[in-house]
Amino acid sequence: MNIAQIEANLQQLLANFHQDTASVFIYDLLLAYGTPKSSIVRLQQGGLNLSKNEGEIAWKKKLFYKTVAPEQDVHEVIERLKADDNTAKYDPRFIVVTDFETLLALDRKNADTLDVPLRELAKHFDFFLPWTGMEKATHQNENPADVKAAERMAKLYDEIKKDNPTDTAGQVHNLNVFLSRLLFCFFAEDTGIFEKGQFTNAIGSHTQPDGSDLHTYLDTLFEVMNTPRSNLTGFKNLQGLNNSLPAYLEAFPYVNGGLFRNRHHAPVFTRRSRQAIIDSGELDWAAINPDIFGSMIQAVITPEHRGGMGMHYTSVPNIMKVIEPLFLNDLYEAFEAAKGNLKKLNELLKRIWNIKIFDPACGSGNFLIIAYKELRKLEMLLFKEIDLVNKSYSTQFSGISLSNFYGIELDDFAHEVATLSLWLAEHQMNQAFFKEFGRAKPALPLKETGNIVHGNACRLDWEAVCPKKPEDEIYILGNPPYLGARVQDAKQKADLDFVFKGFAKYKDLDYIACWFYKGGLFIQNANAKFAFVSTNSICQGEQVALLWPIIFGLNVNIAFAHTSFKWTNNAKANAGVTVIIVGMAPNDRKGQKVLFTGTLSRKVENISPYLTVGRTIYAERRSIPLTNFPHMPKGNMPYDGGNLILSAEEKVRLVSEYPNTHVLLKRLVGSLEFINGIERWCLWIKNADLDFAYTIPQINHRLNEVKKVRLQSNDAGANKLASRPHQFREINETISHSIVIPSVSSETREYIPIGFIGNDTIITNLAFAIYEAPAWLFSVLTSRMHMTWVRAVCGSLETRIRYSSTLGYNTFPFPLISDNQKQELEKQVYRILDEREYHSEKTLAQLYDPEKMPAGLREAHRLNDLAVERMYRSRPFESDEERLEYLFKLYEQMIAEEQTRGTLFEAESKAKKKKK
Repeated sequence: MNIAQIEANLQQLLANFHQDTASVFIYDLLLAYGTPKSSIVRLQQGGLNLSKNEGEIAWKKKLFYKTVAPEQDVHEVIERLKADDNTAKYDPRFIVVTDFETLLALDRKNADTLDVPLRELAKHFDFFLPWTGMEKATHQNENPADVKAAERMAKLYDEIKKDNPTDTAGQVHNLNVFLSRLLFCFFAEDTGIFEKGQFTNAIGSHTQPDGSDLHTYLDTLFEVMNTPRSNLTGFKNLQGLNNSLPAYLEAFPYVNGGLFRNRHHAPVFTRRSRQAIIDSGELDWAAINPDIFGSMIQAVITPEHRGGMGMHYTSVPNIMKVIEPLFLNDLYEAFEAAKGNLKKLNELLKRIWNIKIFDPACGSGNFLIIAYKELRKLEMLLFKEIDLVNKSYSTQFSGISLSNFYGIELDDFAHEVATLSLWLAEHQMNQAFFKEFGRAKPALPLKETGNIVHGNACRLDWEAVCPKKPEDEIYILGNPPYLGARVQDAKQKADLDFVFKGFAKYKDLDYIACWFYKGGLFIQNANAKFAFVSTNSICQGEQVALLWPIIFGLNVNIAFAHTSFKWTNNAKANAGVTVIIVGMAPNDRKGQKVLFTGTLSRKVENISPYLTVGRTIYAERRSIPLTNFPHMPKGNMPYDGGNLILSAEEKVRLVSEYPNTHVLLKRLVGSLEFINGIERWCLWIKNADLDFAYTIPQINHRLNEVKKVRLQSNDAGANKLASRPHQFREINETISHSIVIPSVSSETREYIPIGFIGNDTIITNLAFAIYEAPAWLFSVLTSRMHMTWVRAVCGSLETRIRYSSTLGYNTFPFPLISDNQKQELEKQVYRILDEREYHSEKTLAQLYDPEKMPAGLREAHRLNDLAVERMYRSRPFESDEERLEYLFKLYEQMIAEEQTRGTLFEAESKAKKKKK
């Protein structure tokens, strides 16, 4: 169901509403948002309604609805329901209360509230969009007009495609150009560039209803818009019109700017597609937000993105996180310092007129548009201050030119829309300028932009796109694509090869590394900086040691950074992705470095590639622990084609038929089995029991299959294993008890769920093991200190935490502790295990679900965290950032001490040899 349908349904519902229909109002409301009629029937019959109270509906996970009498206070009722445990147990997404005069609602997912007269509910149709599967956009970007326009354009695009092939790149480009021209015309007729309704009315009045002549009409119209009035007579002659160009066409102004320059024939139309153009034109395009609309329209031609319309763009607040520390804060500081000083004000004015902004992955132009508008806002403040100092009004116009804004975009349509969106943003700011000063440059003809290049940013020479002169001040910014090595296609891998040619280790880098390297090349030894939004993977795990020595080798440093935060305004496919922002500057460029953590910022001496305060060091893989910890290997690899492993059912059948086989079986756990409580078994056959094992037909068959699998392998090591098909590749087992550490865990968990196993269980290679581990070590490994380290240095698998013994365990800095301290940690271990035992019916996945974690278990972990932190210092840490900074300092110290010991040992060895 689309936005227009929902709005129409609500208007009809409210138009027909009266007290006699009040009892079914909520059902009609749910139907308006596309709720299946079968669900409505079940609600009415009590099948889905868990409330037994009259006038109430409790639909689990969906809705808690209550009607109140007119004399009751609806505000008091909803506040009571919000705090009521009985309401919370149903976990409703929405709480709705009404007396049929006023409607109050709470969206419990994002704390949005609604308080409106019932009759005005249709104006707020977007509030309940989650009932349709569409999440609401937030911040200043939430604009239903944008969503509605995108819906209309989607319908138009689909209609046009039915009758116009898009099989070749040329045909696709032709349609993309046409759509961008159409968007301009819609915007122009509602914002004063054209006469009000001029474009849409002309189509409605001067073309055939069946659409048969619309394409020729538009071809002629677009030529008129591309022809200066001085050349219009020549155009008429060329068209064979004998000076009889219809007045309704001649009334359109000369647009230019390159938008209508090249001849691209309009697509053919039907009655339906012509009507879709008229319907789109009837929207109020003046209400559309150019800051984000380009991205929304881009979703029109990508049907898989349509479910996230209104959510997939880069939000303005997130763009400001890039722009402000990159250049805007500095400019405003300069403005404050220049106030009252005419010379300084004019110098700053000239400075901002000459700034170049370059986005080498510009998409539909979001970052460029916001940067342009912010510079225009500052320029207006400068003009007002100059007038104040001069005690007179100047007659200057804006000196900020679109020609100073550059971009590269691989997608053809996005490239076209980026150019268009910049023009629209310029017009919007000219209108703001006129409102402030009573003067503005004429909207038409459009000025050339010409700096948005369609191409592959990994292959193009950035200086050819954005020329760099010694006197230039240039800022590169954007949100380039981030794709891990395992999800890159062949073209993207080839781009990495092209960019990092000559470097030894780059194959495992994220795709965004290309932009960081090319950005570093561009700004080195120049008056330039860059800042990119990125996946946090480039500042975690092994990518740090792979990428950052290359980047820092370009004589650049991290000038500012935002540590990890949730990207809140993306499409559903990317919802919840964790990102960082990294700003880079040449080493010779002075300025304080700033590290942002949430809403806090700190001025620091240096920002490390892990986005911590401190020297630049790298946690590199180690084969042995840095601290006094026991060895942590991976578990045992079966290499068996599944033949040594049994399900719970297979194990029961085998033992039922051959009771003595229980001695040949052990419980088997990897990460999945351990966390989710999945029961699996394995054949664990000692050499002494092998003859007996072969007497069991099922086991005999399984061992023969193992041998076959291993012999058929191309791995020589596997071929050797065929000589002992009854055993795993490794045959490590627990004597008393061991710690099992899952190799992969959900990123939403505060702690990786580790645990103890006995000698009746075998650990697979899909988890790590510490055999015969001391109990106190469990406390350390399940602590927040260790988790903070692991998140930083181990990296992730997709979005999940990926544990690594060589990166996370062997590098973990931990002080030497006394026996008394170990006993204190052991107490914490038993407290955690006791709390788990209280909920023995639950799996570890359930126990460590952050939203459902039992209070007692959470408290046990909190006390354990404090106990482990006391091993480092007496004062608790206040944040994960503080923990990580401390750990890296200790890591650096311990590495230095280790190297010193190694140097001393080497010197002593040499001295002993000399004596001999």
